[in-house]
Amino acid sequence: MSRREWLLAGAASICGLAIAYVDTRPQLDDTGVIVAALTLLAAVAALIGRHRPWLWAILAGVWVPLLEITGGGRPEALVALVFAGLGAAAGNALASALGSTSVAS
Repeated sequence: MSRREWLLAGAASICGLAIAYVDTRPQLDDTGVIVAALTLLAAVAALIGRHRPWLWAILAGVWVPLLEITGGGRPEALVALVFAGLGAAAGNALASALGSTSVAS
């Protein structure tokens, strides 16, 4: 992995962890906002990273189920990985469609 990809991996992980932290707060119970944030994060990471969309989906989406399952035993939080995967697939498809004119060039 290049230095840029390592930085992107760190940023995706930090943002995914921040989204998961917000999701665990009792004041916020809006699943749609969390789903949209995870999907967008994974899409942007895959668009910038261009390669390994599965990696960006995992780095963005693993934190919600990790915190939810360990904190409250909610295994349905694993669905977050599905939305992160969809976002990463969309970002990767857009990067492929843009070809060499992509921001990742």
